[in-house]
Amino acid sequence: MPDRMADHRRRTLNDEERLDWLRLIRSTNVGPGTFFRLLERFGTAAKALDAIPDLARRGGGRKSGLRVATAAEATREMDAGRRLQADLIAWGEPAYPPLLAQIHDPPPLIYAKGRLELLLKKTIGVVGARNASVNGRRFAKKLSADLGAGGLMIASGLARGIDAAAHEGAIATGTAAILGGGIDITYPAENADLQARIADEGVLVAEAPPGTKPQARHFPRRNRIISGLARGVVVGEASPRSGSLITARMALDQGREVFAVPGAAMDPRARGTNELIRQGATLTETAEDVFAVLAQQRPPAKSEPFLENQSINPELTDVDDIDTARQEILSALGPAPTTVDELVRVCQFSQAVVSTVLLELELAGRLERHPGSKVSLLMDQ
Repeated sequence: MPDRMADHRRRTLNDEERLDWLRLIRSTNVGPGTFFRLLERFGTAAKALDAIPDLARRGGGRKSGLRVATAAEATREMDAGRRLQADLIAWGEPAYPPLLAQIHDPPPLIYAKGRLELLLKKTIGVVGARNASVNGRRFAKKLSADLGAGGLMIASGLARGIDAAAHEGAIATGTAAILGGGIDITYPAENADLQARIADEGVLVAEAPPGTKPQARHFPRRNRIISGLARGVVVGEASPRSGSLITARMALDQGREVFAVPGAAMDPRARGTNELIRQGATLTETAEDVFAVLAQQRPPAKSEPFLENQSINPELTDVDDIDTARQEILSALGPAPTTVDELVRVCQFSQAVVSTVLLELELAGRLERHPGSKVSLLMDQ
C-alpha cells in the first residue's frame, strides 16, 4: 500500500496546494491531528475539502455546525501574511523546523518572519514565570546568552519575565519568539520593542492567522511549539500551576529533555521547578549542565504526525461496515477517555473502520482527542 504522506515530505507546495491546506486547517472542527488524518486518508487537501461535509453529516453533525473555509477567505489571509512580510511554511517543506515536524500534532502551517534559517538550528527552549524575580530574569538572560554562544538557538514565548529575559540574552546569537496570537499582534504591549528586534534579528513564529488576539486557550498550543522545536526545555522560576510546567509536560510527551533551575524553598516561584527536579528533571545552574546532557543525547527518532492507521484510505473502508459499526462504537464511547486500540478490541471492527467512524464524529464536533491516543464522546451534543 503506497504511503500517502510520502508525497508531502520535504517538498514545497505550489500556490494551489498551499491555499487548499490553509482552507482545510481553517475549517470547523479541523485541528492539526484531524488535518493529518484527512490528508493521510484522501491524499490531498483538495480531496479532503470535498469529503468533509459528508463525513460530518454521517457523524451526526448539525448542518450549521460545519463550515468549510472558502478560497476567498484563505486568499485574504495569505495576502495579509504577505503584507506583513511573513512566510507561510507548510509541514514537510525544507524551511519547516525539523523537530517540530516530528511531534504528534504539528501545525500544518506556520507563519514565520525574520531569519528563517534559525528554524533549522539546534534549539533549546527557555521558559518561566511572568512575575519573575530580578535574580530569575538575570539568570535567564545569562543562561540564554551562554547557550547561544555555545551554538544553540533559544526559543521562548515572548511573555514578560523569564521569556523576555531569555530572548534578550539570545538576540545576538539567535532567538525564536513563538506567539500565542497573530504574527502582527504584540502581547504583552511592553514587549513591542523586543518583538520588533526579534523580527529583525531573530525569527517570529505564529500558528494563528494574522490579526488573531491571544486568548488563554491559545497558550497551550503555543507551548507545544516551543517544546516541539527544541531538544530540551529549561524551566526557570515557575509556580506549581504555571503554564511553564505545561510546557515541561509537553516536552516530556514529545521525548525532549527537561531542565529546571533550583530556587529558594520559601519562594513560591521555585516550587514548580523544585518539584520538576524531584521528578527527575536535570538540575540546571549553568549552561554546562545543559550541554552535558545534550552531548549524550541521541538525535530524536524520526517520526510522523500521529495517525491511527497508516494504511487507511477510502477504498479500504466498506460503507456497510461503517454504518454497522457507527452505533456500536458510539455506545462504547463515553465522557471518560478510552484508547483507540481498546475500541478496536471491544467493538471487533477493523482499525480502518473504527478510525473512519472516529473521524466522522470528530468532524461533527462530537469527539474529543486526548494524549496517548485516547478519545471521548462530548455528551452535550
